[in-house]
Amino acid sequence: MYKIALVTDSTSDLDKEIVDKYDIKVLPLRIVYKDKEYIDRVNITPKEVYDNLHIEIPHTSLPSMQDIENLFLKLEKEGYTHIIVVSISSGLSGTYNTLKLVSENHPGLKTTVFDSKSLTLGAGAIIIKCAELIETGNTYEEIVEILPKIRDSISVHYIVDTLKYLIKGGRIGRVSGTVGELLNIKPIIAINPEGIYYTYAKVRGKKKALSTLFEISADILKSTKGRVWIMHGGAEEEGRKFYGLFRNIENITYLGFGDISPVAGVHTGPGLIGVVIMKEI
Repeated sequence: MYKIALVTDSTSDLDKEIVDKYDIKVLPLRIVYKDKEYIDRVNITPKEVYDNLHIEIPHTSLPSMQDIENLFLKLEKEGYTHIIVVSISSGLSGTYNTLKLVSENHPGLKTTVFDSKSLTLGAGAIIIKCAELIETGNTYEEIVEILPKIRDSISVHYIVDTLKYLIKGGRIGRVSGTVGELLNIKPIIAINPEGIYYTYAKVRGKKKALSTLFEISADILKSTKGRVWIMHGGAEEEGRKFYGLFRNIENITYLGFGDISPVAGVHTGPGLIGVVIMKEI
C-alpha cells in the first residue's frame, strides 16, 4: 500500500479550502525587505506588499533548502511513499531546481518534481487535477504519465497597469517596456512553452486591454469546456467586474476568483487582471 503526497509552492495561489480538502503541502517563498524578511501568505498579505511598493520594492527568494528538507523528512515520518511536486516555472524561478536537488537526497521516497512551466493557478490547477485523480483511485504512475497533457491544457493570460515592476525584475524587455509606458500600451502577457513571459498582443489603454483579454478567453472556450480562474493583483473591485463577464459562458465547468501571491505581486505591481483556463481533458 502506498501513500501519495502532493506538494507545491505558495505562488500556485491555491485557496485554503482546496489546500485543506486535499491536504496539499505548500512551501512558501519569501519576500525580503532591507530590514525584514516575510513568508509568502503567512505573515504578509498581497495588499501589504502593494501598499508599500512606493516606499520599497522588495526582493523575493525561494523556499529555503532547510524548509524543503524538513518537509521531506516530515513526509517520510508520516508514512508517505510517493510525492508529486508541482512548482512555479523553472524559467521564472529557481524553486524547481532546488526541489529537484533536495528530492534526490531522499531515495526512500519515489518523487516526481514537475515543472509547471506556468505560475499562479496555472500551476495550482495541475495540483488540483492530481488531487482529483488520487481521489478517483488513479495510481502514482498513471498520474505522472498524464502530467504533461494536463500542463498542455492550461493557458495563462494577464495584463498589468504598469510595466515598471516587470522591467525592474528583468521579466520584460527594458526598451520595449519603456516605449510601451509612454504610449499607454497595455500588453497582454502570456507564458510560452518554455515557461517564460512573452507579449501575446498589444493594445492601447486598460479598457481595451480588458476587452481583448476577455475575447481571447472566450475564443479558447468556444470549442472546448474548461475551468476558469480570474485572478487579480491589487485590483479586487476591477477583478470582480471582469469575473462577472464570464458568468454566461456556457463551456465553463468551474469559475473561480482569487488574488495572486505577494511574491508575484512584487514583480507585477498593483492592477493585474489575469485569466487561467484549464481545458477539460
